[in-house]
Amino acid sequence: MDPYLILIGAAMLVMSILLSPLSSRVGVPVLLIFLGVGMLMGEDGAGGIRFDDFELAFVIGNLALAVILLDGGMRTRAETFRVGLKPAMLLATVGVLITAVLAGLCAWLVFDLHWMVALLIGAIISSTDAAAVFSLLQGHGLHLNERVSATLEIESGSNDPMAIFLTLMLVSMLSAGGASSLTDGLTMLVSQFGIGAVIGTLGGFLVVEMANRVRLTAALYPLMVGAAGLCVFAGTNILGGSGFLAIYLAGVIIGNRPVRMMPMILQVHDGLAWLAQLCLFLMLGLLVSPSDLLPLVGGGLILALALIFVIRPLAVFSTLWPFGFNRRELLYISWVGLRGAVPIVLALFPIMAGLPEARDIFHFAFFIVLVSLVVQGSSLAPLARKLKLEVPATGEPYRRLPLDVPAAGDHELMLFPLRGDRWDDPRPLGQLQLPDNTSIAGVFRNRQCLAPSPDLVISKGDVVAVFAVSGALSELGKSLSGKQAPRHLAERAFFGDFVLNGDALLGDVEQVYGIEFDELPPELSLAECFAKRTKGHPVVGDKVTLGPVVLVARATESDRVTKVGLKMTDS
Repeated sequence: MDPYLILIGAAMLVMSILLSPLSSRVGVPVLLIFLGVGMLMGEDGAGGIRFDDFELAFVIGNLALAVILLDGGMRTRAETFRVGLKPAMLLATVGVLITAVLAGLCAWLVFDLHWMVALLIGAIISSTDAAAVFSLLQGHGLHLNERVSATLEIESGSNDPMAIFLTLMLVSMLSAGGASSLTDGLTMLVSQFGIGAVIGTLGGFLVVEMANRVRLTAALYPLMVGAAGLCVFAGTNILGGSGFLAIYLAGVIIGNRPVRMMPMILQVHDGLAWLAQLCLFLMLGLLVSPSDLLPLVGGGLILALALIFVIRPLAVFSTLWPFGFNRRELLYISWVGLRGAVPIVLALFPIMAGLPEARDIFHFAFFIVLVSLVVQGSSLAPLARKLKLEVPATGEPYRRLPLDVPAAGDHELMLFPLRGDRWDDPRPLGQLQLPDNTSIAGVFRNRQCLAPSPDLVISKGDVVAVFAVSGALSELGKSLSGKQAPRHLAERAFFGDFVLNGDALLGDVEQVYGIEFDELPPELSLAECFAKRTKGHPVVGDKVTLGPVVLVARATESDRVTKVGLKMTDS
């Protein structure tokens, strides 16, 4: 291999990584920076690199998306499926179909194309991109309420089969001069979803069994999970199913089962997912020359803005209205219809099929992705805060280290730095409220390790090492949170000064606090108030206004609110 190619590729990676901090400073998505570096080094840019191997790009794109979906699946909590599965699946199927048809109609009107070519463009840009959604939500540090975050994550990870089905069906129809069998199309759709779901589920359980039964060197567990995930992806594609759906489901199962060395697996796969995104967007940037996009600016901008401001909202509102979303949530889900690598990879299908309009279709898809990342990606965090969809975050440890010792069971060593105003006042270790089955391992201060004792005083700047199981993270985060929450997300400001049980009756609250709830019967519990307002799926952060007070869901279990915060409406 030419050493100059290695040098150029490595230099592009280094450049992209060094420029990534600009994302938070100038408010643009980091994926757009990677894409920009690729275009800068391309044929029309300073690098002058000519790259037009679409078959290689297709292979790299599929592998990169598989790695990204596996990592995203492992970070999706199974409990979020109770509120997000049904709406996300409807949006991932019917919503994608609505988007494809309306976008195709818009492309037909704007570009004066054959209706099947226009519909193919609509199908290619119809699905949101998991890589963009996962990276932008995590990159901005957003902690959205569970109803919104679950719907976005599940939809972006599961809407590819419908988009692939529509794209392949239209490509085959165009290649065959318009002749195609409806039965063949429906068979393809069922295969994409059915085979993908079955193999993904079985593959996920198989990977869990392998990880827990085979004793390996610690560093090999992440590699084994990654290689097995790619086996699931490739095997599903061979059998005619959706490899993207399969590897996402496999990741969900792996991430929600007890797996040996799971913290290390997640840590390594986080790096692999970033590497995949870097390589993917750099390569896609190399594929396109800015001079090819200039003729499309007028019509492409009309289609992109119609997709963002009209088509996506119509798809979201028409599919999600029965599920108890409020207007602010529907508006935000509409806005996070991010287009990323998936539409560009799908746009490679017409090129590989040799369609005469293939290059134009590819450039249309690329331009729309650029507009989506610039317009939508740069405003995700501000819009979430403006719509008041954030909830207080659970404090995460600075580092989690698995203990690969049978006697330790599921315990890990977690490091919590003490930061923020709450630690300005020193306090003894004995005053900390720690969960059961948890033990302080030590306290680090000025490069010294101090033995824990109830009288040891800790303060800002110390690092507390704790032995605990992953299930204790939420309580530990509250006691040792290393991050000072913004004022509007501080617990008292968000939930109020009073904490009530979800089983408390409205009549009892009226008597204790001297409040009158004339519109609701006194025998109704607080939990039932939330169930009525949210159609049975309440999440932390849901609010119910009753006269002079606001009830805020503070904790939930299954589909029931267990803890309620009480705020006065003028607070």
